[in-house]
Amino acid sequence: MKKLTLRLSLVLLIAFAAGTSVYAQSPISSADRKKLRLKEDSLSKHSKDMSVEQEMADRMIADSFFIRTLVRALQVKNSFYYPFDSVLGISKMYAPDSTFRIFTWNLNYDNYYSRQRGAIQMRTKDGSLKLFPLRDVSEFTENPMDSARDRNNWIGAVYYNIIRTQYNGKNFYTLFGFDGHTVRSSKKWLEVLTFNGRGEPVFGGPFFSFAKDSIPKPDQNRFSLEFKKDVRVLMDFLPEENVILVDHLISENDEPDNPWTYVPDGDNEAFKWENGKWIHIDKAFTYKIDMSDADPYMGKPPVEKPILDGKGNKNEKKLIEQSEKNKQREQPAPVPPVKK
Repeated sequence: MKKLTLRLSLVLLIAFAAGTSVYAQSPISSADRKKLRLKEDSLSKHSKDMSVEQEMADRMIADSFFIRTLVRALQVKNSFYYPFDSVLGISKMYAPDSTFRIFTWNLNYDNYYSRQRGAIQMRTKDGSLKLFPLRDVSEFTENPMDSARDRNNWIGAVYYNIIRTQYNGKNFYTLFGFDGHTVRSSKKWLEVLTFNGRGEPVFGGPFFSFAKDSIPKPDQNRFSLEFKKDVRVLMDFLPEENVILVDHLISENDEPDNPWTYVPDGDNEAFKWENGKWIHIDKAFTYKIDMSDADPYMGKPPVEKPILDGKGNKNEKKLIEQSEKNKQREQPAPVPPVKK
């Protein structure tokens, strides 16, 4: 536990030092910084209203004001370097190479319906604004896995992590997103973002390969998990292992056709970057590990007490216990932006 605490402290210290260094080297003038602080105050109020207002109409008005104020703020020269730290409830993720950042947030219309908003701000040499608004079309899409998409046909999500991989000299940015989805289930998304020859964002492509599975299936343009509401599900990148680790899910009620019954079973899948694709691995860990005092979100494989035995049979008692544990967990907070 001491080692884990020390490691966490070191990570936070490095992130803080990096953020402080970038902020200190920011090319924003004093006058423009003052403008941005005023805009930030307004954005903070609007973002709060989007979450706390009781009436749907008031939340929609706050969202409208937020979007207009954000665009005006980003029009200030060199706004790319301004972090908007006090604007809560909005994900502000910088690419690892600081070539762009992506804003995403969720707007709840009611308990049954929500949509995601988003925009990509590119870094420019002269500090001018180059912005790509994102249009969430999830509600109009019968098969979100069908193809790569442009910014006008975005599968909405609030992004909590972004990593960069490379292949043949090209950059690939993998986005990790969360979607509240419905009153009974939530979703997590893996999406590869690239930029075409015109510098425009392209979401998805045949980057998720299942060719090495025990039962191979065609490549997917993106990857998602749907699971029971308020259950904590792991889908994140582990730098030490250089893999994306994903919880394996099963129906807690033996209802495989109902994704709102899906919960983690203690086993894991993974994706490893090879030759320009994320290769799926059926079982991330084929051996049991003592997980006492270990945190899977700090890079330890979460094989605690597998619900399935070696023959694939369910232990109902363990399933119930695991379900209760999942209810008590919270969704992970968005990872703060880090610039180089």
